[in-house]
Amino acid sequence: MRKIKYKKGRKVQPAALEYTGIHKNKSTELQLFVYDDEDLTEFEHFGVDNLRGSIDLNKVNWLNVHGLNDIAVIKSIGSFLGSDNFILADILNTTRRTKIEELHDILFFNIKSILPAENSDNISVEQISFLIKDGILVSFQEKRSEFFAHIRERIRTHSGIVRTKKADYLLFLLLDAVMENFYITIEAEEDKVEELISLSKKSTNPSVLEQIEKHRDTFNFLKRSIVPLRDSLYSIKSIKDDNVFMSIESENFSFFVRLYQKSLELLDQIEDDMETLESASSFFFSSQNHKMNEIMKTLTIVSAIFIPLTFIVGVYGMNFDNMPELRSENGYYVVLSIMLFIVIAMIYYFKRRRWF
Repeated sequence: MRKIKYKKGRKVQPAALEYTGIHKNKSTELQLFVYDDEDLTEFEHFGVDNLRGSIDLNKVNWLNVHGLNDIAVIKSIGSFLGSDNFILADILNTTRRTKIEELHDILFFNIKSILPAENSDNISVEQISFLIKDGILVSFQEKRSEFFAHIRERIRTHSGIVRTKKADYLLFLLLDAVMENFYITIEAEEDKVEELISLSKKSTNPSVLEQIEKHRDTFNFLKRSIVPLRDSLYSIKSIKDDNVFMSIESENFSFFVRLYQKSLELLDQIEDDMETLESASSFFFSSQNHKMNEIMKTLTIVSAIFIPLTFIVGVYGMNFDNMPELRSENGYYVVLSIMLFIVIAMIYYFKRRRWF
């Protein structure tokens, strides 16, 4: 899980562009789809120098950028769209909060894509950013992945209404695909939580509590990732009548409202899971207390049984000449019998009272 760390004394010029992610060994590759209802042209592995000649403003243009290490390519794309450098800096700075912003007819949207890491209990986090202007949608991914494979296939096969819609509908599909990753991550975490709850009912090992706290931290991280996304989608939902976002057509605002509802569902699901973890934590402590109480009860009963026996032994351990039964031939066996009777009587009494 990555956290934002600020280094004291670090000075970066506002115009300086620097990729801050962890995928620094990934090369930058470009993929372009140019399509409308009747035609589709797909460009795979082409150079940024061919961008102007390949874009058709009468159609929808989806440029997918895999890898953010080549700053020159990112700057060229920003220059082509007329984007300010600080927006490009937000694309390259993967610690930025999810947000939506429109400036100079360019709509900027960035989001965190979260998936369970393979062969690990950690979570893989990738920032995905979008720029949309004049029928051109540019998506920036830190590395090549299959998040949008089904959308590419729908475009190629003319499945659904994606080819009949404009770039803002494509943005909706891409955001929806990224949000599906949250469901996958939460479901994977819930499976682990169910196993952990079953374990907490059988074991009082302190490692169980450590795992509970680890999953609680994971859900808190997911919540911190979804809340700004919810706020960004709410800003689209709440101003649909004002036409503030010129890049989104009024007829497509309803699709973004669906995404907002999904974000609320995700947050509700996370809250339920956190309450489940809280219950598991409480059950663990209750089990620990119950075990301790059982131990203390056993020790108390044993102590209570031996109190009268200790008293009798103490009395007959005194060295007085005129003590009764001191010289009795069967005195030893009589006292032992009395002590045995007391033990049996006390155990019977405790059983009757259901003390153990």
